[in-house]
Amino acid sequence: MKQKSVAVVGAAETTDLGKIPNLSQIGLHADAALNAMADAGLTAKDIDGIACAGESPTNLAQYLGIVPTWVDGTAVGGCSFMLHVRHAAAAINEGLASTILITHGESGRSRVGVGGWSMARASLNGQFEMPYGPMGPPTLFTIPWLRYAKTYGATEEDLANVAVIQREWAALNPRASFRDPLTTDEVLGSRMIAWPFRKLLCCLVTDGGGALIVTSADRAKDFPQKPVYVLGTGESVETPMVSQMDDFTTSRAFRVSGEKAFAEAGITHDDVDHLMIYDAFAHLPIYGLEDLGFVGRGEAPDFIRERNTAIGGKLPLNTNGGGLSYMHSGMYGMYALQESVRQMRGIAPAQVEGAEISIAHGVGGMFAASGTIVFSNVEP
Repeated sequence: MKQKSVAVVGAAETTDLGKIPNLSQIGLHADAALNAMADAGLTAKDIDGIACAGESPTNLAQYLGIVPTWVDGTAVGGCSFMLHVRHAAAAINEGLASTILITHGESGRSRVGVGGWSMARASLNGQFEMPYGPMGPPTLFTIPWLRYAKTYGATEEDLANVAVIQREWAALNPRASFRDPLTTDEVLGSRMIAWPFRKLLCCLVTDGGGALIVTSADRAKDFPQKPVYVLGTGESVETPMVSQMDDFTTSRAFRVSGEKAFAEAGITHDDVDHLMIYDAFAHLPIYGLEDLGFVGRGEAPDFIRERNTAIGGKLPLNTNGGGLSYMHSGMYGMYALQESVRQMRGIAPAQVEGAEISIAHGVGGMFAASGTIVFSNVEP
């Protein structure tokens, strides 16, 4: 991908977030899509590329009345939308489409128009992990953290610090699901889910969605909103089974995706003003900070404890409140992207003053996949 060649010109979430029992999954996709098109001053007739996960792009294109020349149904979990941005940039540079809509919609709480979560018996997970009794992500995702904690001496308090600081950011966000102050003792006193993960260390379960519209950078100023340029992108996968990670204390997919995005953007860590790290569970920002290279191995808990990621800190992190306090419908990557775009537009509820570069970094599955996007509001 050529650097600085594409821009986000439309961005919006669903009209409501949280509990939306009156909209189905595809209805949430459509609500977000229509809001993003209105944000960009476009209609369905202006869109010639479409990408989504969790819903068939065929179904969605027909539902919205879009006739695409480029389609992407990549689905690798919650970071799928980061990959969609990357693929959209490549498609635009190749001339396969000019104006691409990326959508997400998920009835994670109300379960309207969706199927149930299942693990097929014939899958690798079904054969080699599920017989041992895990009950989905809250239990499977504990496995790497227990090794990390033993290796580096990390504690349950280190996990609680992540949730407490992100609640501070959420308190500034009117659309956040949880805004009340949170203490470490309250986190550690919440109901145990799968040791050491307690309820307040796990993501929310909500309804919602979001959408982005991407086009070439040379068209970006033709739209009503401030353009947000894509400087660099990365993606990778590791293993569908969390038990088969190369090293439980680090994500290979995180490292490969992050390194690619930084190299493509031509930036250093000191250039980054704002960071979004997918936080389905409280340990993910710890892994993200280390695997993206902002701190050394084993240093992220202290970095967070010293309030470097908090309000007024040198690296504002998850400023919408994250999946722990803002919202999490199941695949959170779209919401991280939305907050990066808001920060680059200068319209975020908890705006980082003077921010010019934001990174949105996502995970898919239990460290199975990763996507990284580097955004900037500086004209190329």
